[in-house]
Amino acid sequence: MTHHLRTLTALAVTAVLAVASHTSGTDTVAAAASPITARFPVHAGSAGTGSVLQPGDVAGTTVVEPPPADVLVRRPGRAQGELFVTAQSPEPNYARGPHIMDDRGRPIWFREVPDGYFATDFRVQEYRGEKVLTWWEGKSTNTGIGSGTGYIANENYEIIATVQTPDPGEVMDLHEFLLTERGTALIISYQPKPYDLSELGGPANGTVVDNVVQEIDIATGKKVMNWSALEHVPLTHSDIRPSPDKNMAYDYLHVNSVDVDTDGNLLISGNGASTIYKVDRRTGEIIWRLGGRNSDFRLGVGVRFSWQHDVRAVGRNTYRLFDNATRRGLEGYESRVAWIKADPERGTAELVRQQVHPELVSGTMEGGSQQLDNGNTFVSWGVSSPGRMSEFSRDGRLLFDATFPRSTSSYRAYRLAWEGRPLTDPRLLVEQADEGVVRANWNGASNVARWRLLAAGAEGDLKPVGTAAWDGFDTPITLPATARDADRLQVQALDERGKVIDSSPVTPVGAASSDGN
Repeated sequence: MTHHLRTLTALAVTAVLAVASHTSGTDTVAAAASPITARFPVHAGSAGTGSVLQPGDVAGTTVVEPPPADVLVRRPGRAQGELFVTAQSPEPNYARGPHIMDDRGRPIWFREVPDGYFATDFRVQEYRGEKVLTWWEGKSTNTGIGSGTGYIANENYEIIATVQTPDPGEVMDLHEFLLTERGTALIISYQPKPYDLSELGGPANGTVVDNVVQEIDIATGKKVMNWSALEHVPLTHSDIRPSPDKNMAYDYLHVNSVDVDTDGNLLISGNGASTIYKVDRRTGEIIWRLGGRNSDFRLGVGVRFSWQHDVRAVGRNTYRLFDNATRRGLEGYESRVAWIKADPERGTAELVRQQVHPELVSGTMEGGSQQLDNGNTFVSWGVSSPGRMSEFSRDGRLLFDATFPRSTSSYRAYRLAWEGRPLTDPRLLVEQADEGVVRANWNGASNVARWRLLAAGAEGDLKPVGTAAWDGFDTPITLPATARDADRLQVQALDERGKVIDSSPVTPVGAASSDGN
């Protein structure tokens, strides 16, 4: 079932936060990706702590919706929680940005990013003992190298912290934004550096992209760790060869995830070498390498992986990863989620289990997986045809499956519990007063079960005239014929017990109409 946001003429649901432009140090890698024209009005200005991500109030503007999800399978046994995506499409009629939806595809919260910007890795994490929303936002080249900022927002969608690389000339990449128990964030910075690539068939006056993993203290913005791939991983370990074009930087490792292992050390995914690196968090030395052509482990049957994403520690010496199983950028074998047990003492690695899609989906790029509280596994299939997200039971049964429009993908996707409460009041919108169509609009409110519509004449008390089940943050309500001559209207948001959560302002019908009369 596809659930679309509606086109409103009285209100454009947008965010007032606009991100300050970031100077990219990766322009030599490739030309910037072609931007999608954003139709939501976005207010210019810098984004700092205290900014509120709320709907704007701009009349006469047409909403461009985020890419919708077409829910194909929805069976009992699914885990609790909403879906968190950053679906992006080359189609100009879809907007980009962090997006929360329920598992029927109905939008709970959406914020469009400015023209030419992307958002990735949108999820719920914990900061200072509280649940927060986090995501990366910025610009990207067409080779997947980002320059942007990590954002942390509270339950009211207020920005309470931002994260960037602290040193001039460095930028934060799009591939990872992981908060830790130490009050720090693990991020990646792609840093082009001059390099003689002639021994590898590249130009002598070439450029190599150093993949730098950094740990940033969120409160102070100071760097507490800096790990350079170029200092620890030889270029000869890469499965990629440099371009003879001196203007094309050599991204030889393309680090795309960082995680904390059960012993506190780091797991770094080197996509370009099809290798997982375990790194001493204190010294930066490589403890071991798993996979690729220089593995420290003998790989058992079914262990070998290629062009992987999203490597996570799931137990002592046990790791889960999204194995794209493709040649870079090309469809190959079916992608999978693989659980691998490594034995550092014996130098062996064994496949514990794996999960493929029943339709043998191949994700050429991107992708990830998530362990859910009930033991299920949630999978985002990256750049596939079309982009897809699924949930599987522990025994491999497909419980949930949804696709995006063709050529649309979400870098990662998650199922997560979230309770959001916007600081703004609900809004009443009269879209077609003569036809009795009104709308209840409250972007980000996660616990609304129903809407109650109240009406009154020029004098007298407001009285209930109808209700409607919540159907996304912009829900249509039919105004009964007996109330279509009302002078004043109001909507009330109700929870599952019928208790009023909040109410819209009492709105004169003329002022709520699309033409403002």
